Amino acid sequence: MSRKQLVIAIDGPAASGKSTTARLVAQRLGYTYIDTGAMYRAVTLAVLDAGIDPDDSTAVERLADDLAIHLERLEDGALHVYLNSRDVSGEIRSPGVTRHVSAVSSHAGVRRRLVELQKRIGEKGGVVIDGRDIGTVVFPDADVKVFMVADLNARASRRQAEFQTMGDDLPLDGLASELAERDRLDSTRAVSPLARALDAVEIDTSGLSIEEQVEIVIGLAERKSGGGG
Repeated sequence: MSRKQLVIAIDGPAASGKSTTARLVAQRLGYTYIDTGAMYRAVTLAVLDAGIDPDDSTAVERLADDLAIHLERLEDGALHVYLNSRDVSGEIRSPGVTRHVSAVSSHAGVRRRLVELQKRIGEKGGVVIDGRDIGTVVFPDADVKVFMVADLNARASRRQAEFQTMGDDLPLDGLASELAERDRLDSTRAVSPLARALDAVEIDTSGLSIEEQVEIVIGLAERKSGGGG
């Protein structure tokens, strides 16, 4: 009998390691990886390109309704993000997009539009999906729920290393401040705030390697899949 195709939800604050872990878990299991953060970043890039104030909910939501966002894994193994048929995989990781994505993602219309898309992609299972409201809003009945946390210094160091690979050398204290502010915005927004589902397994990744994080999630998935047939 074939194993059940699971929905694995991984939530947590920025730079907690959830996206890299989710991507590698999906590869190990042969599942589809849904990078919700990339989707919100794509909307943010469109907002900035259009010269719209990220805090202008009416204008942002109107723009989001007209956007076509598509995720595709190409032969190189990387997940590519397309905005209106344009590959924006690199552009959405810029400091400017990072700085404004929390504001854009806080608007109810933006979240409603993307949550609908995320549910459609993952409705048949066989997916690993990461974000901030996956286990509480997008897939509250997910088979496996994980909530990743890490101390602020560890997260800032990870974010600094990420930007350095793109040629941006940003100060650690500034990145820590930005992450702390993003935590505040994500946790206090009215719509789908960052929150741990009551039945989620919390993993503190501060001192863990990516490989260790992946093994923990794989273990949870295997136990759930074995129990489900």
